[in-house]
Amino acid sequence: MGISARQFEELQERVSGKRRSDAPVAEAADHQIILGVDPSLRGTGYGVIQLSKGDPATLAQGTIKCPARLRRSECLVAISTTLRDVIQKHSPTACAIEGLFYAQNPKTALTMGEARGAALAVLAEAGLEIVEIAPRKVKQSIVGYGNAQKLAVAKMVQRMLALEELPAPDASDALALALTFAHLNKRFAIEPAQKI
Repeated sequence: MGISARQFEELQERVSGKRRSDAPVAEAADHQIILGVDPSLRGTGYGVIQLSKGDPATLAQGTIKCPARLRRSECLVAISTTLRDVIQKHSPTACAIEGLFYAQNPKTALTMGEARGAALAVLAEAGLEIVEIAPRKVKQSIVGYGNAQKLAVAKMVQRMLALEELPAPDASDALALALTFAHLNKRFAIEPAQKI
């Protein structure tokens, strides 16, 4: 999939930090469809929510599963392709991606960085506003406690989005990221999310 010359110019402007004077500046409150991404090589979670005057609604959720038989490069293609399809189908304008965490194993950190890079490239290519949110901040926002267990986060996500079933762990984390973006980017938020 190629990009137009105009899209390339806009991408260069975003990377350099410059903005055209005629380009509209999106307010956080303008985002109605938000994508959450929890990157991992073998199980990248994604969730798309739509904000409205009532409760937020889930448009899509899932896990991009890559079995061990797939090479890392094949996993990165699967992550990129699936996220590109999700973005094309639901047209989100913003994305919340899980922030980096300290990994004692350098190989694990490298693998996580590759999955994250594949996701970020697709998100930037689509022109989404991308924010990074630390896992503790997500737990604090959703459950009210920064050391909450994954199950507690999943149950709260299920309740907040009125889901019939408990979402899968990776999809739950992605939906929690999207919900946290909505909370942190309200007009009068004290501590807005970090844009990347």
